Amino acid sequence: MAQIFAYIVHKEGTPDDTAVELREAAKKIDSNADVTAIVFGSGVDAVCNQLTESYKEVWKIDNAGLAYPNAEVIRRALVSILPPDCIFLAPHDTFGMDLCPGLSIKLDSPQISDVVDIEGSEGNTLKVVRQEFSGMASTHVNCDISNGAVINIRPGSFQGEGVKGAGGQVVDKTGDAGDISESSRRYLEVVVAEVGDVDITKSEILVSVGRGIEDQDNLEIIHELAEAMGGDVSCSRPIVDAKWLEKSRQVGTSGQTVKPKVYLALGISGSFQHMGGIKGSPFIAAVNKNPKAPIFQLADVGVVADILEFVPELTEKIGESK
Repeated sequence: MAQIFAYIVHKEGTPDDTAVELREAAKKIDSNADVTAIVFGSGVDAVCNQLTESYKEVWKIDNAGLAYPNAEVIRRALVSILPPDCIFLAPHDTFGMDLCPGLSIKLDSPQISDVVDIEGSEGNTLKVVRQEFSGMASTHVNCDISNGAVINIRPGSFQGEGVKGAGGQVVDKTGDAGDISESSRRYLEVVVAEVGDVDITKSEILVSVGRGIEDQDNLEIIHELAEAMGGDVSCSRPIVDAKWLEKSRQVGTSGQTVKPKVYLALGISGSFQHMGGIKGSPFIAAVNKNPKAPIFQLADVGVVADILEFVPELTEKIGESK
């Protein structure tokens, strides 16, 4: 089996949750694989040292010019340091979608995006699962990995605690990465979204509502339930697009990233754009009248019901229990 590498996303000296998820995905490709983590950035020693707890080898590319990720530069560096016919894993986020298609061309390897499951491998054939039509259908893909592969993994699809105490080592590959000073792109600034009256990134309990609420006036029952549960109200993108709630309450790849202990999804289909904003391992309960909604594949508890009927009853029962 080809050597497997995982691109590690990190922020403020801490690896992203996808670091564990990529390792779990790699183990489904090859249970005996020693996966190598690759870390790009400026001043990344702390990140690399944390990763040695779950990766036996961590490649470090440390340069001041990498303080902000630049897919053009990182793609060029990866071509210089990756061995032939390897399997490269990266999260299916905005940066991963920028990085990986071009990388697959440079490596002359196939690329598969938005992978939600890996069914294993037989010889040079890797079997993976993607989702189509907003998760309403699953596509089973056979990929020829004789020349390696570049694979984007959907965040949140592979859960696990990883392996602690791996006793890994950090290998400095900065000198092998080539010239990273030249780029047609130039970093300008990070624009931080304004925090609204509630900072949902700090909430331990979120009651999140989607298009299933049907009308703005119906949001009152969501607020009542959130108050009964001692949580805050969040939402999916259609609610913000309709201007029923402010942008600061949106969960997803184009909204806020949250790490609650409990996430109650009401009338939310569960697209990867939305679920990509949920990190950690929260208890997810979903209520949707469509029994085939993708959210049920990720939820710990699922209820097929109309939220307009279910939510008031749940609020009443919570009140009685108190």
